Amino acid sequence: MAASGIPNRPPFDPELETMLEVISEMVPPTLTAEMLPMMKMGSLPGMPTREEILETADLQSRDVTIPGFEGDEIVVSIVEPKERTGRGPGIFHTHGGGMIFGDRFTAVEGFAEWLHRYNAVLVTVEYRLAPEFPDPYPVEDCYAGLVWTAEHADELGIEHERLLIAGGSAGGGLAAGVTLLARDRRGPHLIGQMLMYPMLDDRDATVSTHQIQGEGVWDRESNLLGWNSLLGARRGTDDVSIYAAPARATDLSGLPPAFIDCGSAEVFRDEDVAYASAIWAAGGRAELHVWPGGFHAFEGFAPQAALSHDAVEARDRWIRRLLG
Repeated sequence: MAASGIPNRPPFDPELETMLEVISEMVPPTLTAEMLPMMKMGSLPGMPTREEILETADLQSRDVTIPGFEGDEIVVSIVEPKERTGRGPGIFHTHGGGMIFGDRFTAVEGFAEWLHRYNAVLVTVEYRLAPEFPDPYPVEDCYAGLVWTAEHADELGIEHERLLIAGGSAGGGLAAGVTLLARDRRGPHLIGQMLMYPMLDDRDATVSTHQIQGEGVWDRESNLLGWNSLLGARRGTDDVSIYAAPARATDLSGLPPAFIDCGSAEVFRDEDVAYASAIWAAGGRAELHVWPGGFHAFEGFAPQAALSHDAVEARDRWIRRLLG
């Protein structure tokens, strides 16, 4: 235990640690409610725009307005290689941002190579954000987007038997929640769930959440801001569904294979490891990676680092086994 009372955290990877000073100028370790209006206005400083993502990756997109939770209108974007022909796998994407910021193009560039390699289509959903739209809006909007995608697979050029869900951070938590909803409502069939450093547990009770305070990316206070915005006074009580906080699920049987990764020096480490363990305990399939010295979303903020290359390659191998 450190003198401050905060448990000692694992060390950051040396290469990543040298980059944190620059990264913290774009994204401070601790987010506050006062920062949210500015962050909701658009992309984070230094992050590529929608147009830049599409142009650099030789992709095209179109927007479709669909019914979301309770029939309200939401938007999904269909992203695919230019001049794509024929059919291929579908990837349903739920973006990150702590449930409180980000948009449907957040981190989409990370899927570009798979879209080209597998002739795939990405459907990314503009779910409504907390605190203006608290639980269950985000996860129900995402589930509505998945149902729409499955129902329109033929016109989207998606093979029905090759649809997977993927998301990072809050999007990883939403992907896990949507996967549980699909199981429990006998909804669309998914062949896999890619949960990249997913946000799964609102209870603020793990060692790792207490280890990351005032440093790294997305610390404990930021995490509490996200969960409080989503759940309000229900956070940490028994009145929280497994779809909002999948770490609360006691039955993880009957789920598609999962890929779960995280850094050893991030808030979500312990809840992510526990989720993989619970899938195994239920007789399911999960691949888990805990990257030594990784802070939250390190491969996105520092893609040139050696550890980032390793993380991306591990995801690539899983996708290759899944999609062939």
